[in-house]
Amino acid sequence: MLGTGLVSAANADDPATLSGVVLTVGSSESQRVVSWYASANTSQVVEVAPTSTLVAGEFPDDSVTMTFPATVAANLVNGGFNGHATIDGLQEDTAYSYRAGVEGAWSPTYSFKTQDFEGDFDFLFFGDPQIGASGNVANDGAGWADTLNVASAANPNAELLVSGGDQVETANTESQWDAFLAPAQLRQYPWAATIGNHDVGGKAYEQHFWTPNTDRSAPFYTGSSNSGGDYWYIYKDVLFIDLNSNAYASGSDAAHLQYVTDVINAHGAAAKYTVLVYHHAIYSPASHANDSDAKVRRQDFPTTFSNLGVDLVLQGHDHAYSRSYLIKNGQKANPDEQPGAAEVEQGPGGVVYVTGNSASGSKYYALTNPVAGEFGPDPLDNSAGRKRHYANSVESQENKRSYVKVEVRHDRLVVEDIRSEVSPNGAVGSTIDKVAIRPYHGEGQSIQVDVPQAGPGEFGWEIDGDNSLVDLGEAAEGTGFFLASGDINPITVTDTRTSGAAWAVNGQVTDFQDGDKTFSSKYLGWQPHVFAEGAGAAAGDPVESGFNNGTGLSVSRTLGSAAAGHSLGDTELGADLNLKFPTSIDKGNYRSTLTITAVS
Repeated sequence: MLGTGLVSAANADDPATLSGVVLTVGSSESQRVVSWYASANTSQVVEVAPTSTLVAGEFPDDSVTMTFPATVAANLVNGGFNGHATIDGLQEDTAYSYRAGVEGAWSPTYSFKTQDFEGDFDFLFFGDPQIGASGNVANDGAGWADTLNVASAANPNAELLVSGGDQVETANTESQWDAFLAPAQLRQYPWAATIGNHDVGGKAYEQHFWTPNTDRSAPFYTGSSNSGGDYWYIYKDVLFIDLNSNAYASGSDAAHLQYVTDVINAHGAAAKYTVLVYHHAIYSPASHANDSDAKVRRQDFPTTFSNLGVDLVLQGHDHAYSRSYLIKNGQKANPDEQPGAAEVEQGPGGVVYVTGNSASGSKYYALTNPVAGEFGPDPLDNSAGRKRHYANSVESQENKRSYVKVEVRHDRLVVEDIRSEVSPNGAVGSTIDKVAIRPYHGEGQSIQVDVPQAGPGEFGWEIDGDNSLVDLGEAAEGTGFFLASGDINPITVTDTRTSGAAWAVNGQVTDFQDGDKTFSSKYLGWQPHVFAEGAGAAAGDPVESGFNNGTGLSVSRTLGSAAAGHSLGDTELGADLNLKFPTSIDKGNYRSTLTITAVS
C-alpha cells in the first residue's frame, strides 16, 4: 500500500506492514544499515543471524540471533512511517540472513555476505538510473534491473554498489522508488547512496536511505523541506566521502571543501585511498559540461582535492561516460599523458575524475562541443568535427547502458566502464574504457607487506612417551603413617596460538580405591617441575599431603602455567608425588586417577 503512496488506517496496536526494504552501507565493513517504510509506528527491530544457523528458514534462539532496535519516524511524503536500524559487529567471511519488523509481522528474510575485512576488493559505480525519466517507469525499472543482474553476475564478489545520484526522476513519487528498489541486489549488497538533483526535492531520499556519519547542517541542504547532507565512511582501505552537490551557492562549496578537509585530516591516515562521490560532474562530456554551476565548481573544487591527495572522483548527472586525464589544480598534471592511456602514474596532486553513463537507459545526453575559453578542446584531439574537452582522456556515448567497476588493489586503482547492454561496439560485459591508476608515494619508496590472518594455532597437552602406570610401590611405615613416593609421567604442553593467551595445566586426583575399600586423595601431594622450558611455562606451587591438614590433590591444583603474552612453543611438565596416609587404612592394592585439565 505504501508503494502507491496510500496508507490504510491502522490502530496503534496493529503490527506494521513493511515495504521498500533496502540494505545500505554502514560506517565500516563490519556494519550495514537496513531502511524501510512501515504502516504503523510500532517498536520494530532488525534480526540478523548467520545463514548457516537458520533451520527451515527459522531464525535460531537469542544466543545466536542479533537484534538491533529501529528508529521509526513519521513519513513526511505519503503518510505512514519509515524506519532504519544499523547492524553492527558483523564478522568477516560470513553469510548472514536478516529480517525487519516484529514477531508475527516480519518482512521477508533477505541475505548478504561479508568478505575479508582487509586487502583488495571491488566495488561497482552506477550513473543515474533516474527511474521515470523516459516517461515509462516500467521500462526504466527493467533496464535498471537488467544492469544490476549483469553487473552482479559478472562480479558476484563485489562488495559495494555506489550511486552516482538521481535514483528517480521525481523526488517524492513512490512508484518510481518502488521500481528503483525492486531488484533483489539492493537487499544483498550495500547501496552507498548519492543524492542527485532529481532526488533532492523532498524527503523520500532521506527516508529510503539512512547514511552514516552524515552532516545535515544548513550548508549541505538546498532547503529545509528537501533531502541533503554530506557523509563519509571507511571501507577496508578506502575513505569514501559523499557530497550533496545540489548545495553549492551561498557558501556551500566552501562548506563542502571544509567538510572534505576535516574528514581527510581526521580519518585519511586510516585509509590508503580517498574516493569522492557527488552528482554534478565538473569534467563531464555532454549537455551539462558548461552549466553555470559546473563552471563554478571547476574553479572551487580541483585545487583543494589535489592538495588533499584525493585519488578518484566519481560523478553522475551528465548521462554520458568520461574519464579525465590526471588533473592537478584544475589543469592536466602531465602534459605527456596520452588520450585513452591504459595506465597512469598519479604524481603529486593528480586526481582522476569519472562520469558515469545511465545505468537504466532512461535518458542519454549527446556529447557536446568544447567551449573555447571556458571548458575548451583537448589539444591532443586531432579528429575532425567534435573534439574532446581539454580535461578528458576519454569521452563516450553509445546510447547504451553501462556501469563502472573499480578494483581496489594495494598498488593501484583500476577503473573500467563496462557495457550492460549490447552495443554496435561490443557485447554485454565488454569494456568501453579501462585504466590503472598508480598512486603517488612521495619522494621516498613505499614498502608494503600483506600480513595474513594468523592461523589459530593449537593449545593442548599429551603424555610424553608411554602412558605407563605410575607405581608408587609398597608404602613404607613410619610412626603413625604410611609413606610412598614417585613421579607422574611427564606432560608435554604445546601452545602455538598467536594470541599468546594465558594458560594453565591443572591436575586433580580421585580417591584411592581397592574394591569397596577407599581412602581420601587429600593424602597425595606433589612438587611440580618444568623439565623443558618453553611456551612461557612456570611450575605450579608445591602441594603438601593433607595428612596433617589441607586438601592435597583432592581439589584441582596447578601443574604448570604461563602468563598472557608468553612465547610460543612446547614445554615439558612433571611432578614428584608424595603420598602420606594413616596406618589405619586397610591393607590392599589401591589405585587412583589423576585427571589433567588444560585451561586457557
